[in-house]
Amino acid sequence: QVQLVESGGGLVQAGGSLRLSCAASGRTVSSYAMGWFRQAPGKEREFVAAIRWSGDNTYYADSVKGRFFISSDNAKSTVYLQMNSLKPEDTAVYYCAQKSAYYDGTYRYDVWGQGTQVTVSS
Repeated sequence: QVQLVESGGGLVQAGGSLRLSCAASGRTVSSYAMGWFRQAPGKEREFVAAIRWSGDNTYYADSVKGRFFISSDNAKSTVYLQMNSLKPEDTAVYYCAQKSAYYDGTYRYDVWGQGTQVTVSS
């Protein structure tokens, strides 16, 4: 069974940087891509970034384009989220998730990590 463990969160001043890591254990061939999501207090969870394990496609929310960068290390089954020029509105719990391919042709985020807190002070 796949397990995801995030790390790297913390407290940083506005304009600073953090790098989040997500280590995937028990990864299977159905694992297609990895994504980062975040949820701020009182708000719905939102998509941040995603990357295929092949590394040839990355996707970003408009709110983080040009500031956040997602990358993967297949050998380590680890995905990273480099966050630069952080803003107070980036404060949230950040979750990584595995996107799996299903036999019916669909793709779903079906495994989630426990989350890591990122707090950006002004």
